[in-house]
Amino acid sequence: MNQKWTRTTYNPEETDGFARSLGTLLKANDVLTLEGDLGTGKTTFTKGLARAIGVTKTVNSPTFTIMKEYKGRLALYHMDAYRIEDDMEDLGLDEYFEGDGVTVVEWPKVIGDQLPGERLDIHIEYGKELDSRVFRFHAHGQRYEKLCEELFQL
Repeated sequence: MNQKWTRTTYNPEETDGFARSLGTLLKANDVLTLEGDLGTGKTTFTKGLARAIGVTKTVNSPTFTIMKEYKGRLALYHMDAYRIEDDMEDLGLDEYFEGDGVTVVEWPKVIGDQLPGERLDIHIEYGKELDSRVFRFHAHGQRYEKLCEELFQL
């Protein structure tokens, strides 16, 4: 199945709530990718996910560090692939994707060949109204299809 789901939020608080709803459904080894222009809310969305999985530290963009790790009910591996260059193999990405936490990858196209086949791709774009965001979910694999079905029934 190649189903896609869409949700629009109308302010940062609603985006946070939507992300928290998704976060309550996440399990160890889940991989999510976030694609969208600068300022569309990738990090805001990740903050909501983080709170839902019990992260209490402040989550911010890993732009200049590439990877930030947070502890909670589940570990959160927050990756920004934007500045990754040729030596991707040396980063040990599989260890994160197959680890005991949730991996969120911003700018996933940079490491497309390294991403697991089963994952949840989320594309965020500006909506028509001020502060609105459109989230387009594309599930790769049965786990993520079921996750989306549950999330979009909430």
